[in-house]
Amino acid sequence: MSALLDHHRLHYLHEAIRLGSVRAAAEALDVNASVISRQIALLEKELGLTLLERLSRGIRATEAGALLVERFRQWQADQADTVAKLRELQGLKRGHVDIVLGEGFVSDLMSGPLGRFWQRHPDLTMAFDLAGTNEVVNAVAEDRHHIGLVFNPGADPRIRIATASRQPLCAIMPPDHALARLGRPLRLRELADHPLGLMHPSYGTRQIVAMAEAAERIALSPKLTTSSINVLRHFVKSGLGLTLLPAFSIAADLADGSLAAVPVDNGLLASSEACVITRRGRELPHAAGHLLRFLSGQMRAFRVGGAAGKTRTRGAGR
Repeated sequence: MSALLDHHRLHYLHEAIRLGSVRAAAEALDVNASVISRQIALLEKELGLTLLERLSRGIRATEAGALLVERFRQWQADQADTVAKLRELQGLKRGHVDIVLGEGFVSDLMSGPLGRFWQRHPDLTMAFDLAGTNEVVNAVAEDRHHIGLVFNPGADPRIRIATASRQPLCAIMPPDHALARLGRPLRLRELADHPLGLMHPSYGTRQIVAMAEAAERIALSPKLTTSSINVLRHFVKSGLGLTLLPAFSIAADLADGSLAAVPVDNGLLASSEACVITRRGRELPHAAGHLLRFLSGQMRAFRVGGAAGKTRTRGAGR
């Protein structure tokens, strides 16, 4: 049967399932849709298994199709990792790491640990992609990126959390705002009386806010919903409203005094975490593994001004 598992056919199957339709896969791969349909049909015939369910809108994988797609992703990752290790054996010191992360990590990562890491390893190259929490988890789980930096990911058996750092969600506001002058943690209910800007529901910050709302039986109605922390920063700085974010994501604004981060008296918001994740079971290439270990030891860099907090390191291997 292994002879039937042609790489190109599996690639076509993978893209069709990932994108939800043969037409979308054809556009992504720049081939004719009939070629993809024919090759998948031949694979189904030769295996004697149905790999796709044809729905009124698109397709989805059968159990057999999902198994093949998962194996294909692992083969791709193993091939890339093996090539990287062979280059290391050949004495090539250059390495490359693909990282996917939430926007809030960028400022601290660039100004802190990443600069120090590049000073030690100047030939290392990296690719950064920004994404919401759900997409970060999926990108790492599907081996599209080596490492993910994500805020408050949900439980997912496909990923492992290498390191987690406690990062409470705070109410972000101008330093002269009336709530900032109260000099105490705020109640979530108090924020409901003010215009709010919040992240889209696919982001960890919004997901934990929704949990806190449900726990306190209140409903926050955001005036602004966005996928950009930078948009929220300007929303607050312009005096249009408040937002809820971890303090490390606006470290520069806190340092220059243009914004204030006020604690919120809510157990869920106080327990949220910034996490470094990898795909469970993946043995990373040397460069990615080295960066993972470095980041695991540097998570305190994501705390504003070295503020106290709890960091858990869960190993940097598999």
